[in-house]
Formats: sequence, structure tokens, C-alpha cells
Amino acid sequence: MQPGTLARSDTRFISGNASALRANGIKHLLHLFFATAFFQSWQYIVGFSIWATGIVLICKHVHDISIQPTLLTVLGTVLGFIISYRTSSSFERYNEGRRYWSTIIYNTRTLSRTIWFHVSDVGVADGETDDEKRARTLVEKKTVLNLIEAFSVAVKHYLRGEEGINYVDLYHLIKYLPAYALPFGILPSPPDSEHYQEQSSEYGESTALEQQELPHPVTSSNRSRTQGDHFHTRENTLTREEPVLLPARNPPPFGIFDIFPLSLLVGPLLRRGFNIGGKRAQRVRAKQAGKVKRGRGVGEAIVSHNIPLEITLYLSSYIAALQQRKICDVPTTNLLLASLNGMVDSLSGVERIVTTPIPFSFSVHLWTITLLYCAALPFQLVDALDWVAIPGTAIATFIFVGFLVAGEEIENPFGYERNDLNQDYFTHHIIRAELASITSVPVPNPTEWCFRPDNDSLFSNDGKQRTLAPETWVKKGEKGIRKQLAQATRSWPVAEEGGTVVAEPLDMTDSAQEK
Repeated sequence: MQPGTLARSDTRFISGNASALRANGIKHLLHLFFATAFFQSWQYIVGFSIWATGIVLICKHVHDISIQPTLLTVLGTVLGFIISYRTSSSFERYNEGRRYWSTIIYNTRTLSRTIWFHVSDVGVADGETDDEKRARTLVEKKTVLNLIEAFSVAVKHYLRGEEGINYVDLYHLIKYLPAYALPFGILPSPPDSEHYQEQSSEYGESTALEQQELPHPVTSSNRSRTQGDHFHTRENTLTREEPVLLPARNPPPFGIFDIFPLSLLVGPLLRRGFNIGGKRAQRVRAKQAGKVKRGRGVGEAIVSHNIPLEITLYLSSYIAALQQRKICDVPTTNLLLASLNGMVDSLSGVERIVTTPIPFSFSVHLWTITLLYCAALPFQLVDALDWVAIPGTAIATFIFVGFLVAGEEIENPFGYERNDLNQDYFTHHIIRAELASITSVPVPNPTEWCFRPDNDSLFSNDGKQRTLAPETWVKKGEKGIRKQLAQATRSWPVAEEGGTVVAEPLDMTDSAQEK
């Protein structure tokens, strides 16, 4: 067994504390309740219930202002079709976002496995011993796998509108890389916020004009080139002390503008340059792209960085270096390039989802006719339902408005809402854990794991009967193995009319083999 490996029999299940399980169950139930459309639309339900109560009281005690329910039938059918289309469009975006994250995970697995297993550990640096060459190559490969992990983490922060690299799960993975002045496809924090100014100063000193070429991997033949003359790393733009790092998950706090009807003012206020906090503002800010920084009466274009795209440039430089060294065959190189292209394609896809919301005019018109329809319901129901018109209006409001708020929430599934995709699970519990597992042990050698003594069920897939150890079969030679392979088919189930007949198990003891 290789050092650091675990036998499968070493794994065991540890049951949790009963009280902790109950607490988690209650917490899960609360999470499910707060994730429902009822919790998100309760203010509309209460408002229209009060409105319906007033209409019923007026009709009963003041004057009958009820109308014929003709509009209820005609507009209800049309409104139902429109809301159904709106909800299906939002769910399609949600499903597409999950599909792109699956593609990122798939290409991450393929790229990391190919690099760790199929790229030779023998370096090409001159003037070093073989052990130093292998150590240098391992450092390079581990650095590249860290960049692969950093790509998914950077995509997560990028989609949430969180700019920069000062996060505990990202900073240490890419702090040493030179920065590119790539445009930010998603507007991050508001331009006049303190966080934006800190991040802008961090990147402001490094532009694409300062970088005439990609940095060479450490094991390339011209690694001795002085990169300090050409590049300014992110670390050089900071002080000697490391910056204060934000947590990996940093949801915006609840703000007053998250309450209806103040939430309707979030978009216009953000467009006018006001610094607004809250969950609603964070979601609107993440959708905006290509805006202009407003300040002191002069428009100044925002220049930020597309961190995930930067990482793909350095991954591409690594593949280019492998081609120059001629240590990878063509199929392996093609697989590396295909995986990298798949990661870039997924990045472009999630950018399209975030930066292409439902058209504003369509959304406003749909909300307008829905609210008007709910407001007209009591006038049409009071004559037929009497006091029951009040709960009837509340139920209808919950149905129509609930679909609208649910559709608005899932049309951008990359934020911090309860129904959004769990991107922290994708990056930390899947990608990071798998990469750590891959690099924790040397590349498995088939000459070792194929010939382990406990691989004694070569010809008994169900494990009900033991055969011989692999080395014993090697001593018997090819003829003995071929004979056993031919005899193994006798133990297959034979289908006959009226049931299944299974041949008697083979006697695979040493005495039987000698016979």
C-alpha cells in the first residue's frame, strides 16, 4: 500500500448526536418555509386581503360597487398563460445555470486528472539533479491544479458581483499572478463604495500594457528570465502585510430597501450612483453590466478584472509550455485544450445568464396587469361569494404573485437566495475535495494495485467464493488463466422455461486446478 492511502475497510460511519440531528431538522424546516413563495409574497397577500375586506364592507354597508365577473374569466385565462411562460423561462435559466456548473465540474475533473496523471514528472531544467527536476515539476503541477480550483472559486465570486481576490478561498491561490486589465462583464460593488476603491487601487497599477508576454512556467528552459522587469504581481501592489480577507460566503445583510414597496426604488437609485445595501440591491447590481462610473459630474469608465478569464490565460500558458517542451503527445494536448475551452465556454454561458435578464418592459407590464387583476377581484367576487371573497382574493393573489416572485428569484440562480444554486458546495465540497484527493497520493501504479494479495476474486465477481491471489495465477501461466476464463462461463445463469437454473459453483481450489 502506498504511503498516505487508506484501505476501504478503514472507512466507517459515525452517527451524529440525536439532539444535534433534531436541531438540524428544525433548522431545515425553517429553511424550507423561508424558501417558499408564500414567505416572499406575504406582503402582497396581506395587502390585497385588506383591500378585499374594504371592498366587501363598502358593498355591504355603504353602496354596492360590484361588477360582473366577465373580466375574471377572460383576463384570468390570458394572465395564466403569460405567467406560465414567465415561470418556465426563469426555470430554463435556472436549469441552464446548473448545467453550466456541471460542465465546469466535468472539465475541472478532466483537466486536473490529465495533468496529474499524464504529464511527465521528469522536468527539462538544466543543471539540476533528477530529484530536483521531479520536485520542480510537482510544484508546477500542484500550482496548476490550484489554479483549476481557483477558476471555480473565482467564477462563484464573479457571478455574485463580488470583485477582487481578497477572499479566504481565493486570495492565496492566485495572489502571486500578474494581473490583466480585462473588462468586467458584471458590475461589482457600487463605484463609490469603500470596497470598490480598495480593489481598484489594488489592480490599478497592473495593466495589459505592462505585460508583453505570458510568464513562463518555472520548469521551462528560459525560466531564468527576470520577470520583475515585465510584470507587477498582485502581491506587489499591496503592502507587506496581507490584506483583510472577506469570508468565502459573504451574503449582503437585510436592508430597508428589501421591503416592498421600497424595493421598487432599488434599480433607479443604483443607476443614479447611490450606494444602497441589501439583498435586493446585490441582485440588481449583479445583473448590471457595462455601466459608467458617476462621480463629480464626470463619467469615468469602470475598469475591473475578469478573474476567471485571467486564470484561463495562465492555464493556457502552461499547456503552451508543455507543447514547447514536447513532453505530451498530441491526444493528451488536445484533451487539455478541449477541457480548457469547455471551462471558458461555461464561463461565457453563465455570464450570458447573469447579464441578460427578462426585458424590463415585459416584466413591468406583467406585474402591472397582475396587480390590477388582483385589485379587481373583490369587485367581481363579492356578489357571488359574499364574505368568502376575502379569502378568495388572498388565494388568487398567492397563486399569481407567488409564481412571479418565484420566477424572479430563480432567473438569476447565482446569488445568496435560499433557492439559488449552492455554489459553495460545488467549489468546496466537490472540486476542492476532489483535487486534494487526487494530489494526496502518487499516481497509482498498476503493477502494484493489480497484484495485491486481496485481489483474490478475479473469476468470481459476486465475491461469494475466493479464488487465488494474482501472483499465483501468474505462476500458472497464460494457459491456466485462459482455461479458467473458459470455465468461468459455466457458472452463468441459464434461462429456461419455467425458471432460472444456475450451474453449480466451480471448485477453484488448488487441488481442483491441478486436476
